[in-house]
Amino acid sequence: MVCIPCIVIPVLLWVYKKFLEPYIYPLVAPIVSRIWPRKTIQESSDQNKGQGDCKAANMNGLPTTGPTEISDKKKD
Repeated sequence: MVCIPCIVIPVLLWVYKKFLEPYIYPLVAPIVSRIWPRKTIQESSDQNKGQGDCKAANMNGLPTTGPTEISDKKKD
């Protein structure tokens, strides 16, 4: 059996997003933007930051230093 809030909360959120937000957001947005001003994002001067060598990484994105083959044999 599903609890009542598990049904009611998603329905209320859908009604808000679909019908109420288009009317409420334009009224609230100027007030919120004065309270929480956006901070500018500083761009890094390093052009290579965030770019990695995909050849030297395994499936998890971590650099590999040892052999990359997977063995199916048991080691005693």
